[in-house]
Amino acid sequence: MKEFTIRPFLSVLIIYLLLAGCTSNTSEKTEQKSTGSKKDYYSEKLEIKHAKGFRIKYFNNYKIVEILNPFEKNTDTTRYLLLQRRTVRPTGFTGHQVIEIPIRSLATTSSMHVGLLDFLESIEVLKGIGGTQYIYSPKVIQLIKEGKIPEVGKDQGLNEEKLVSMHPDLIMAMGSPGAGMSKYQTLADAGIPVLINSEWVETTPLARAEWVKLLAALLNKEELANRKFSVIENEYQRLATLVKQAKTKPSVISGLNTKDTWFLPSGDSYMARFFKDAGADYHWAETKATGSLALGFETVYPIALKADYWLNVGFNSSDSKKDILAQDSRYDDFNAYKSGHMYSYNNRVNDKGANDFFESGNVNPQRVLADLIKIFHPELLPEHQLFYYKNLK
Repeated sequence: MKEFTIRPFLSVLIIYLLLAGCTSNTSEKTEQKSTGSKKDYYSEKLEIKHAKGFRIKYFNNYKIVEILNPFEKNTDTTRYLLLQRRTVRPTGFTGHQVIEIPIRSLATTSSMHVGLLDFLESIEVLKGIGGTQYIYSPKVIQLIKEGKIPEVGKDQGLNEEKLVSMHPDLIMAMGSPGAGMSKYQTLADAGIPVLINSEWVETTPLARAEWVKLLAALLNKEELANRKFSVIENEYQRLATLVKQAKTKPSVISGLNTKDTWFLPSGDSYMARFFKDAGADYHWAETKATGSLALGFETVYPIALKADYWLNVGFNSSDSKKDILAQDSRYDDFNAYKSGHMYSYNNRVNDKGANDFFESGNVNPQRVLADLIKIFHPELLPEHQLFYYKNLK
């Protein structure tokens, strides 16, 4: 008797749920049609495989970009609506900054952004930069000399008056810890969108390099970014696989003692990943933190004494072993100092001190990895010539 009375009820319930689902789907499709374009402007889309700090979603005439945790200690997500020029803006998205794409003019706060633009063959959109003395690119330096790219700030400080008068399509800023979007309120009030590029929070070299795809989305250069990044990705992975043939795993120390504090790459940092992929043994590889470790000299000393290699010890192109020793006489005790196995990423530094490692190096991790393999395991890459790194004499 109970079975007989329940079956009709279940049939009605199932029909109701099916109808409700159809209504929901129809409503959703209708909303998409009413808030977007029927024409799909983006035949090629970006796939983010390594970077964890941003997401991109595609619609017919706009893209939604989310920058996750842009200021490291601030867990807020910043959201952007990238709207195709001369198309109708979709309804909603009231909490999103709107950026019309492709962008035609860009002001940046970091030389690293110059490397991104150069990678995407788009230097022509660069119309302002903070800290022109840090630029390595000869092409950009020439444009600065010609007055075509003015300085718009120094050391993360922006000349808001100049930027408002220039009114670029976009300002690309770095998400420094402890900052927030309120820092850019004056620019926002002037109708100038500010996008936070926080590639430095990534923990692997390929993830950092993949932030070039964010700029590609702003320029509608998805095809170029996908094609060029795929080459870099494949070469990086080839080199990392090659290292497995190495018969030894030399130990490495990094950085210098500065005012009784030694800053070293933490275990989850991109530099520690470089060491791992290059086949080196890094003492602090298991520390669960990103960024740098701040340790006392006495903590580092016993490890540094025995390390086979000492990396990232000079910044100027003229730095030598003698210059490093002049900073602290105890360095003379280090095994790597005695053997001459001291290297730094200062092979490409111009007369103003600008270092290409921090410009093009960010989007060429395969070159950095090749340098490190050449240092740790020269037999694996006998023909490779150091590009970013050099041996300190």
